[in-house]
Amino acid sequence: MSSRSSMESAEYGISKENIKRASCSALLTLAYQSLGVVYGDLSTSPLYVYKTTFSDKSRLREDDEEIYGVLCFIFWTLTSVALFKYIFIVISADDNGEGGTFALYSLLCRHAKLGILPNQQPTDEKLSAYAVETGREDTLQSSCSALKSLFENHSKFQKGLLIFVLLGTCMAIGDGILTPAISVLSAVSGVGLKIEGLHENYVVAISCVILVGLFSLQHYGTHRVAFMFAPIVTAWLLCISGIGVYNILHWNPRIFYALSPVYMVRFLKTTGLEGWVSLGGVVLSITGVETMFADLGHFSALSIKIAFSFLVYPCLILAYMGEAAFLSKHHEDLQRSFYKAIPESVFWPVFIVATFAAVVGSQAVISATFSIISQCSALHCFPRVKIVHTSSEIYGQIYIPEVNWILMCLCLAVVIGLRDTNMIGHAYGLAVTTVMFVTTCLMAMVIVIVWKKKRMMPCIAALLFFGSIELLYISACLFKVPESGWIPLALSSILMTIMYVWNFGTLKKHQFDLENKVALDRLVSLGPSLGMVRVPGIGLLYTNLVTGVPAVFGHFVTNLPAFHEILILVCIKSVHVPYVCEEERFLVGRVGPKEYRMFRCIVRYGYKDMQQENYDFENRLVSEIIQFVESQREETEESTNGDSGSSEIEDLEPHRRQHVSFQVVDPSIQIQSAVSSSSSSSLKGESLEILKAKESGVAYILGHSYAKAKKSSSILKKVAINFIYAFLSKNSRGPDVVLNVPHASLLEVGMVYYV
Repeated sequence: MSSRSSMESAEYGISKENIKRASCSALLTLAYQSLGVVYGDLSTSPLYVYKTTFSDKSRLREDDEEIYGVLCFIFWTLTSVALFKYIFIVISADDNGEGGTFALYSLLCRHAKLGILPNQQPTDEKLSAYAVETGREDTLQSSCSALKSLFENHSKFQKGLLIFVLLGTCMAIGDGILTPAISVLSAVSGVGLKIEGLHENYVVAISCVILVGLFSLQHYGTHRVAFMFAPIVTAWLLCISGIGVYNILHWNPRIFYALSPVYMVRFLKTTGLEGWVSLGGVVLSITGVETMFADLGHFSALSIKIAFSFLVYPCLILAYMGEAAFLSKHHEDLQRSFYKAIPESVFWPVFIVATFAAVVGSQAVISATFSIISQCSALHCFPRVKIVHTSSEIYGQIYIPEVNWILMCLCLAVVIGLRDTNMIGHAYGLAVTTVMFVTTCLMAMVIVIVWKKKRMMPCIAALLFFGSIELLYISACLFKVPESGWIPLALSSILMTIMYVWNFGTLKKHQFDLENKVALDRLVSLGPSLGMVRVPGIGLLYTNLVTGVPAVFGHFVTNLPAFHEILILVCIKSVHVPYVCEEERFLVGRVGPKEYRMFRCIVRYGYKDMQQENYDFENRLVSEIIQFVESQREETEESTNGDSGSSEIEDLEPHRRQHVSFQVVDPSIQIQSAVSSSSSSSLKGESLEILKAKESGVAYILGHSYAKAKKSSSILKKVAINFIYAFLSKNSRGPDVVLNVPHASLLEVGMVYYV
């Protein structure tokens, strides 16, 4: 056997050594590329950490206890949170390769049935990406069962978890406002050291010009310049680490003693409450660590671990140690220590690299914000917005115009209004720590509910340790709420109100559809014509229901008693997985008996899928229906050969009679070939009728519904539905635009939903 395998390897020119070498080179390439996308924000933190930490101090003690204590806190915070928590634990909790808050939440929704999506089916659990592990229920799993039942049986806990997830999401969106502001302003402020007399207004103006240019170029996408991101961040990391080594050797080689945890205790003991509050600046040293997890889908977990462990982490530690060594000999330079610590001969090259690195870090956070809002919209937690895919080659690169300009305006308002990186840093720290704390809590739930480990107590204990660290930093940041810490709280409150009201209104409309859907028995009793004129063509009736006939259909035929000879109920829905492969996207079923010519087609998308972007949806849909009809005809012929059977009228709903489509390379070619071969015996009867109906035309029928609160509703519900939800619905993109429906074939049916 071994000789045969060696002969095959020799024949094809493949050896195990070559395979290993190729995989290693690909891994290192991914690790290098991740530097520009993942670590831009984290690597620019040295620009403002010490400045913000010592913002309330005019002078330091002569014994350097405070400098050593802050450096010790920075070192152990980076080591415990960034290295141990994220690299060793959190990154392992991916959802089919995807990371982030919604990845953890989707894992919990699948395993504990916490889903906020209303129209889920048992067939969704058969998706290849669903991957629900049915663990054993022994005594060691009692905690898992108790926690699952707590959330599954109590809707209040489900709503509470949703609000908690939305809090972390809104704070992450707030990062998209604060990160560009503090990064660019910190980088540009260095020019004031070399140009004496430069007024603060000019620094703010330059920063605003850079930010406007950055946001204005978003619609071009980053794929054209992304190849420059990794070299810029790599050059930046090498610069700050090299300067750090120089400062350590030149100013204070004994700075390594500050890594002892004893200095943290001394720092808090000598500074008291003032030192505790200053920890809100220390936490800025781990801004961007959440990006390692959020951008997991673009790279492999191992490549992110390699990049951080062997380059980013040591470079940052050297940079912070070098700046602390400089500060230990220059107490007067507290508020400008970073640029003051740069040797005169390399100041301007480092300044230029710092500015580019700040732009790269800001770009990564802005792109992540677009991705977060896209996921929220797919999960019915954000109003429908225009999503532009900026690259046909790189999957997942998107641009949202409305969000981009809102981010730009808010970012400029922060820079112009605060004008100080210390004030921005106080707001930034609260947003960062809140996101990390939400991740820690969700991670603890994933360990218990999803992983079902026998030895889960060590993991839970570790997460409790990390959670206590994050709560310490949150408490420190809360002291800065009166100054500027209110900014992320205000932004997250507004965003959470928008998200929760939109989700609440969407669920109430779906509940109305369920309660008012047309009974199938009543429809069948009307006969094959359904009590109205059936005109040539295909009618695509869009609905959120996966069973039954929507009320909008009854409303339509009541006012216009005519409909197309082929009726297809189309339900486009999202599921709690990041992606749905094309082979599993469509579920096709028949509604009523065969002669009624009514079908249901459920089109499933993951929360990171691009909807209807890659193919002609109309032709694809018709081809799926024909494949279903043909497969059903073949099954009927096989069954009638052995059994006479009876013509029983039944409703073959998708969850009873499902058909997973075959892969279609080019649906338009397939339909054209089917039409050309109609004279042959390849397609018969009903399939030919469907093709002829398509030639007569396809009409899209969408419900244009308005939600209104019932008169008996509470005042809070009336405000939420009649004002906030109505305003959001009016100013969001219509379903016809989102679904790419041709306007020439569109019919909208107006209807009021009293919820």
